[in-house]
Parts: sequence; structure tokens; C-alpha cells
Amino acid sequence: MATTILAAFILLMILRLPFYLQNKKTDEQVAKIHATKLTIDDVMGVNLPPDPGAEADKTIAGIDANKNGIRDDVELAIFKEYPNSAKTRAVLLQYALALQMELTQPFENEKNVTEVVREQSRAHYCVGEITSRDDMKKFIEVGDKLHGFVEDKQRNTQARVDFRKDFVKKVRSYSESENDVCDIKLSMLPN
Repeated sequence: MATTILAAFILLMILRLPFYLQNKKTDEQVAKIHATKLTIDDVMGVNLPPDPGAEADKTIAGIDANKNGIRDDVELAIFKEYPNSAKTRAVLLQYALALQMELTQPFENEKNVTEVVREQSRAHYCVGEITSRDDMKKFIEVGDKLHGFVEDKQRNTQARVDFRKDFVKKVRSYSESENDVCDIKLSMLPN
């Protein structure tokens, strides 16, 4: 009887092993997603990448030569468009970083996808932190312009647009992130 119980227990453990390993892998990936943050060096352009040229669009993920999680062509476009506003660069780079995660993270299941969307939502709200809410019409117009700028740069090929469509099909319901909205404290930036 004891041998049968022990054999059943061992069999159960063997059958549960793949599930356990998958959950562990998912948890590690979720931790990585939430640990990926914009740095002050990114905002100040300390390590700007070279222009990737035509190489930028040869793959869905594009080129990230400086390994900061932001596609190089998008990063350079933000710096070109907003050279005199570190605050604007900060919020747009964070948004670009979050959008890029959907193209670069290995997605084992809906949980990983959902956690990336939570980070994208957090970055989306961060963009609104640089505009006054005194005039809501202006607030919405500026927010739409800034979001659109990054989204147009980020999803600039049909393959990237199609990838996004498939990506969002995997999202499950979620609550907003408990983390601070912006990775960088905007009050620390000069302009």
C-alpha cells in the first residue's frame, strides 16, 4: 500500500513538473517586463545609437544597437523632433520602450502579454503628465499628438501593424499597474 501511494505521488510530481516549469518561466518573464525601465541616460542621450538606416525595418523588432529596449530609429526620431525638451523625450521614450516590448518579449501565455499591456498603459498615462489639465481640450489634443507620433514611428510597417493585431488578441482583463506612472521623476528634468 505504501509503495502504491509513493508511486502515485512520484507520478503526480512528474506530471506537474512541466506546469511548474512553465509557471516559473512566466513569473521570471513578468518580473523582467516590470523591471525594464527608462533611465536618465536614455532621456539625456548619453548613449544614442547610430542611425540604422534601411536595416531598421528588415525585421519586426528592428535594431536596438545600444540595447536600451527602444528601437533605434524611433529613439532617434524622438530626439530629432524634441531636442530641447527632456520631459517630452522622457515620456515618449518610455512609451516607445513599452510599445517595443510587444515585439521583443517571448510570450509564453496570456499573462506575459497582459503584463506588457499594463506597462504600455502606464507609459500612455505618463505622456499625459507633461500637459496641464486646465484646458481639457488642449490636454487631449497634445496627448493624441504625442501618442500618435510614437505609434506612427513604432508601427511603421504592415508586418508591425499585423503583429500588433495578433498581440492584442492575447490580452486578458487587467487592472492598472500599481507602479509610478513615469519611470523618471519629471520634476528632475530641466525642461
